[in-house]
Amino acid sequence: MTSIERTAYPRFKRLITAHELHLFFSPSRDELEWAADATDCDEHLPALLLMLKSYRRTGCFPALEDVPEMVVDFVRRAVELPEGTLPVYRAERTAKHHRGLVRKQAGVTYDQARSRGIVEQSIRKEAAAKNRPADLINIALEKVVENPGWNCPGSPPSTRWPRKSAPR
Repeated sequence: MTSIERTAYPRFKRLITAHELHLFFSPSRDELEWAADATDCDEHLPALLLMLKSYRRTGCFPALEDVPEMVVDFVRRAVELPEGTLPVYRAERTAKHHRGLVRKQAGVTYDQARSRGIVEQSIRKEAAAKNRPADLINIALEKVVENPGWNCPGSPPSTRWPRKSAPR
């Protein structure tokens, strides 16, 4: 099985500098107002801001538990929430709604079927010349990213993309 570390799929670096925290994860005044208007509890405010800032940084929505603790703490302090406040979604419906808000804020179209079609087509085309799943995933991601305003399909792919999409 191919390791996700061997693909170009966006993910957080293990070490994030203070400069990167301020550059990529500091919410602006407009972002704070937008998130405060869109949320109804303390846990949702940092969750929505983390989704927004992470999406802008990586082009994908990470699972909140995958966001490094130092990033969570930085955003929590930026919005002046108490120390124990964690970004949590108790209902998947809220998380889905917030992903839609972030896409709208970022000007991104969400068309999972079309994104997956692009991925499958590019993998089928390249599978004849390349057989390493990591290479095929990287090529598929490049094709999706080449389409401005498109969203990466789903969470980090497993190697089932190349196996499922390889010519039969």
